[in-house]
Amino acid sequence: MKYLLLTTALLFTACKAVDMPAPDAKMDGPIIATTPAPQTGMVAAANPLATEAGLKVLREGGSAVDAAIAVQATLGLVEPQSSGLGGGAFMVLYDPKTAKVWAYDGREEAPSGATATMFLDPETGKPRGYFQRVGSGQSTGTPGAVVMLHRAHQDYGKLDWGRQLDSSIQLAEEGFRVSPRLAGLVSRFGGYILKNDPDTRDYFFMENGDPIPEGFLRDNQAYADTLRAIAKNPRALLEGEIAEDIVAKTRQAPFPGTLSLADMAKYEPRKAEALCTPYRGHAVCGAQPPASGGIAVQSILGTLENFDMAAIGNSAAGWHHFAEASFLGYADRDKFVADNEFVDVPVKEMLDKEYLKSRADLIKPDSVIENVTAGDPVSFARGQDATPDTPGTSHFSIVDKDGLTVSMTTTVEGAFGSQRMVRGFLLNNQLTDFSAMDKDAEGVLIANRVAPGKRPRSSMSPHIVFAPDGEFLFTTGSPGGNSIIAYTAKTIVGMVDWGLSPQEAIELPNVIARNGSLRLEAQNLRDAETSEINRGAGAKEFGMSEKIVSELEAIGHDVRRSGGEISGLHIIYRQEDGTLVGGADPRREGTAETQ
Repeated sequence: MKYLLLTTALLFTACKAVDMPAPDAKMDGPIIATTPAPQTGMVAAANPLATEAGLKVLREGGSAVDAAIAVQATLGLVEPQSSGLGGGAFMVLYDPKTAKVWAYDGREEAPSGATATMFLDPETGKPRGYFQRVGSGQSTGTPGAVVMLHRAHQDYGKLDWGRQLDSSIQLAEEGFRVSPRLAGLVSRFGGYILKNDPDTRDYFFMENGDPIPEGFLRDNQAYADTLRAIAKNPRALLEGEIAEDIVAKTRQAPFPGTLSLADMAKYEPRKAEALCTPYRGHAVCGAQPPASGGIAVQSILGTLENFDMAAIGNSAAGWHHFAEASFLGYADRDKFVADNEFVDVPVKEMLDKEYLKSRADLIKPDSVIENVTAGDPVSFARGQDATPDTPGTSHFSIVDKDGLTVSMTTTVEGAFGSQRMVRGFLLNNQLTDFSAMDKDAEGVLIANRVAPGKRPRSSMSPHIVFAPDGEFLFTTGSPGGNSIIAYTAKTIVGMVDWGLSPQEAIELPNVIARNGSLRLEAQNLRDAETSEINRGAGAKEFGMSEKIVSELEAIGHDVRRSGGEISGLHIIYRQEDGTLVGGADPRREGTAETQ
């Protein structure tokens, strides 16, 4: 199968924001064409039970959005360490009939009582310890994933609201077998704060205090009851008894939060036209701010477009260029991107071809850029970022028989979120995605500082890519903290530039270049800790050959060899004959299956 497509010229049209004004994000972008229906659907998700729940909905005549609701509900049950009802999400959706690509924003929101210094120790003026921030009542923002999915359902749902939850309700009541990955992470995090909350202690541990083991039949009647409440009222988490319980849990010590019922009641998901830019004739479409992944991935690609990556190939030189473009893209993202309802985000200027050409001019074939800093697409005074990196999250891709396409990344932020449980589901610790400091060492305000009603910057990078003729080509996206950006970008380079299949692109070594160091998967370096994290990978080895690693070091890269990365890439690709082929990241437990 030939995956590398010939590049042709694209016409351009202006994108307009819908429902949510995004003046800085209005920019010229490639035309997206209508695409013939594939006649059969596909789901690629991080757990086989979630994949099957989505497929069941497709078989019952549901749309890709209906299936997304089922997948999300099931992931929250069987993969609670990564996503769930109490978290947030970004969804990119392609409508093949109107040739429109939409970005839905279900990111959590800071309460009205939040302050810019709430994560600081008042005595030292420095951020409190990581687990103090994560496990605090202050870390939880208003959950938005469920109401975001309801908003998309109003636009594209085919089944009555609530039917999509039937499989998850049954699974919660009858029980599911604890997966190797879930068991491993409960064991790993059990020694920190997971036992502090009585609800998480009772759910994730045996009576003798041991973590629930792999294969244990874990039921969750409270989760089933919550899903039934959501089936009756999609805002059940934001109003009424469940909302009261969420607020009460966040008001508990240590470090009680200020989330209120009024904060919950006023929350609304956002919808805008997706952020789309050209890459070698393809249209690449991602989420809008406060997601930084759309900007950062497209910045990396726009920089690489100045080099013949196909000719350079999957080599030390190819990875050198990828790393240098990543350093530059991350630096710009860190400085400029935040919630664009609170901060001016210069999206158009950051992705301007001439600006990215100037950034590409900094990349040399035989040396590294010394002291990478953000560029100056605009003359904004922005502080040096101080946002921590927490790898969590889940990603899934869905295409239905009509061609409606969903690429969705969903999260409770860190592993097990705030590690506080309400009515069978975990609360997020999403507000720790804000910078813990409001100003940098020079006293300049940081874009991603905390503010009441503000949404924290996210690294989530769901993308949909279109062929040079404008028709749908593939989806991509991943979990993994701020490494999501690099994970996602490598798959686009792999398929567009290097002619790889989806599975081959997923299994490329993960290479993350940010803040001066180049972290990459190296062959034969799997250790006990990464084996626990990547239990879905089994005995399979991922990584770059020592020959290429050594060549990168010879160029001057400060290489940090990693024994394993926690990507969870899920791709659906439309082949030249219109049929679909999927890819699932073996580093986790996902599957990709046709309807």
